[in-house]
Amino acid sequence: MEKHSVKQSEKPIMLQVQDLVSGYGRKKILQGVALHVRQGECIAIVGANGCGKSTLFSVLAGTKRPASGSIAYAGENPLQDKRVFYRMVGYVPQENPLIPELSVQDNLRLWYTGKGQLEAMLDSEFGKLLKLREMLPLRTDRLSGGMKKRVSIGCAMWANPPVMILDEPSAALDLTCKEEMKDYLQSWKSAGGTILITTHEETELSLCDRLYVMRDGKLAEVDRTLRGRALVERF
Repeated sequence: MEKHSVKQSEKPIMLQVQDLVSGYGRKKILQGVALHVRQGECIAIVGANGCGKSTLFSVLAGTKRPASGSIAYAGENPLQDKRVFYRMVGYVPQENPLIPELSVQDNLRLWYTGKGQLEAMLDSEFGKLLKLREMLPLRTDRLSGGMKKRVSIGCAMWANPPVMILDEPSAALDLTCKEEMKDYLQSWKSAGGTILITTHEETELSLCDRLYVMRDGKLAEVDRTLRGRALVERF
């Protein structure tokens, strides 16, 4: 990924979402979501628990199919060709997706199947920032919450995707890990990566170029500098 060289408003749109509707059974959670995200942007989404943030991200990551609406990654339709999701999106869900009985190395090998692919990631600038190599022999169920989150991000990077989708990445992490998470995201963004994140952490909100509130199944853009009670009132 290249460093920023043009104005953000001139960068290509990496994700375009229109009239997205999704739910569970007869209950509709997303009620016509619309969103666009440009290359190198960090978009933060906040909202009350149960408002649909995780549902939206699972749809955008391809783990849940919408009832209707459209999604395009760099102009490609992943609802017609699911391989677009695999190439374009690295998804880190809120719940730990790792297999606890396996080592860190074996969890990573489930994703990095090509010859030398895992080594290349571990030796990359971002791989070194995640400090994964020193954890390779450790059983995943013996890792701290922050270490597990780093491994989850490493797994999500297997296809070197241009878009990262992270659902509450700093939830349950201590202050040191929260700062490390901010550093990881800042590094990814500085390299031209695109980020969508759900969070209420001020350190992560400070990275965002645009801020959205999810309410009544839709997204509304708000002042990116809103914090505390002023932001909560928008829920």
